[in-house]
Amino acid sequence: MHAYQRIVTQIRARIAAGELRPGERVPSTRELMRDWGVAMATATKALATLRQEGLVEPRPGVGTVVARRPRARPGAPSEGPTPLERAVGTAVGLADADGLAALSMRRLAAALGMPTMTLYRHVAGKEELLLLMTDAVFGEAPLPPPSGDWRARLATSARLQWGVYRRHPWAAEVMSFTRPPLAANAMAHTEWNLAALEAAGLPLPTAMHATMMLAGHVRGTAINLEWEANAEQDTGVDNVEWFTAQEARFARIMAGGRFPAFLRLAALGPDAVDFELDALFEFGLARLLDGLSVLLTPFGRPERAAYG
Repeated sequence: MHAYQRIVTQIRARIAAGELRPGERVPSTRELMRDWGVAMATATKALATLRQEGLVEPRPGVGTVVARRPRARPGAPSEGPTPLERAVGTAVGLADADGLAALSMRRLAAALGMPTMTLYRHVAGKEELLLLMTDAVFGEAPLPPPSGDWRARLATSARLQWGVYRRHPWAAEVMSFTRPPLAANAMAHTEWNLAALEAAGLPLPTAMHATMMLAGHVRGTAINLEWEANAEQDTGVDNVEWFTAQEARFARIMAGGRFPAFLRLAALGPDAVDFELDALFEFGLARLLDGLSVLLTPFGRPERAAYG
């Protein structure tokens, strides 16, 4: 039995025994990595499998929790997912576990237990499938009712987007500025930010540039999630082990004296800089919001109509 299957079996048993009740949080990817000694890809695959089985579901601001499954009315027909919903949900689970490169229409059809041509009756092709997957994962964390000033609203959107990419690292690869997927649940974040910035006094073109800048920061940082997951899956070496293996090469490069700032930074110790992606995301988000505040006066009006 694979490591991810052992994790799934244990959590499934805890849910069945009532040890984990509906709405209660299950171990996160990071906790599974720590407690089971597995790589990120293995922990992610375990949670994806539990989601596919309908046992757990994501909850914004909390994490992954035991799913609340309403009881069917006596005599009422059971309502399950449509074939399209089942296909999209299964595709999300496959991409979560193995990345986009491993997702194909043929593999999805096999996972669904149907011929490939039957799958094409529900989904026109992989491009449409990726669009539907993107819409589905952004729909997991809907935006709340608008509240707060422009900064609070933009931060809310950015953190919800980051949460989507955290749960589904492949989604950062799908998003694009030049050919963005027209997924309504993702477009809602653009509308949310435009409305917040326009209300604060920015012209819509400037607000759009600001919105794209923030989305670029979130996605640009999140791209590393998929890269790291793929690297761990391909090599079996996690991030900490990789850095440890580079120590000798780093020392040789530093010995040449070409990088004195690097050398001084290294002398501060391993805890001087937090390289966790969550910390890098929050640092960048705060600095970008600081920069946008320069465009606004204390009265919420633009300091200038354009920027250089």
